[in-house]
Amino acid sequence: MNNDLADNFFARTTTAKKVMVLDLGFLGDTVHLLPALWMVRQAYPKAELHVTVASHITSLMDCVPWVDRVWGYMRYPRHATLRENFEIVSRLRREKFDVLINLNGSDRSSWLTFLSGAPERLGRMPNDDGPPFWKRMFTSHVQYPSDDEPVYLQRCHCLEKAGFPFSQPEFHVEIAPSQLKVADIAQSDAGTFFHVSPFTTADYKELSPEQLAGLIGALANQFPDKRWVLSCAPTERELKKMESLLPLLPIKPWRVFAGNLSLVQVAAVIGHSALHFCGDTGTLHLALMTGARTVSWFWPNPAMKTWVGSNEKCRVITGNNPPGEKFLEGIAIKELIQATELALSAENSKSSQLR
Repeated sequence: MNNDLADNFFARTTTAKKVMVLDLGFLGDTVHLLPALWMVRQAYPKAELHVTVASHITSLMDCVPWVDRVWGYMRYPRHATLRENFEIVSRLRREKFDVLINLNGSDRSSWLTFLSGAPERLGRMPNDDGPPFWKRMFTSHVQYPSDDEPVYLQRCHCLEKAGFPFSQPEFHVEIAPSQLKVADIAQSDAGTFFHVSPFTTADYKELSPEQLAGLIGALANQFPDKRWVLSCAPTERELKKMESLLPLLPIKPWRVFAGNLSLVQVAAVIGHSALHFCGDTGTLHLALMTGARTVSWFWPNPAMKTWVGSNEKCRVITGNNPPGEKFLEGIAIKELIQATELALSAENSKSSQLR
């Protein structure tokens, strides 16, 4: 059975006892999956719900205790071997899932969906419709544009097209106080500090160290009551960059986390900050998940609007990458300060649960 119209998929599967949602993307993909995953949880309240994400971000799923089991799939720092792919297919088949949902559309996740043995398999059509045999990997598929709305909203609408009851997208995460305590930050510190993720995966997406130091100095003068927290990923590149950045700062940060926090712990820190600053990097998605105010700087990325927040609390300034320049250009500190003021004045609303 291969339905171009999948609106009866949910009606066919309401009695499912075991459900797998498979998504092999990176941090942003997984964060944007969460509202759709919550829709699946609500739609199958009595089913055993599993989810597969990239192995290096399984710790993020600690904030969704309503998922029964989390599977990791090797994506970074290397790709899964042929043997590892065979092993996960064997595990999928042994579990005998009634339903497998894949809203990612990538080749690898589509093949795993097809080989899973699940009798009901829902997929999302790739932008280019995929290879001629793609539809045969699924029992039902949906098609939804991928260039206008935030990714999390797209995925919820994909489920709606498959007959799932639609609800307003919600990042239904639960972050326990103990996650914040690891960072030596108390709940009473909420709103008293700014958090900065200075680095991304590449220099051309970043402000230069000198400009970043200038921004922090200017904001420290304008908001003298705010303390500063900096964090980075535990990669050799970012650890070295943090070591070089700290001596340039005109103020001493209150806390510096050089790759020693888990994803949920970083999310807890961001969620309790007065405002989060970053470039085009994974912590921007954690800020979206926790409902934090953000100011971010972006390179000219056509897909930007599908990944960043779309409300008054999320301020984005786009720069440029002139030939021969190493870092992001065309963003004035004055613009970033103005964006900070606007983000701080925006009405507060949170869909996450920071307990």
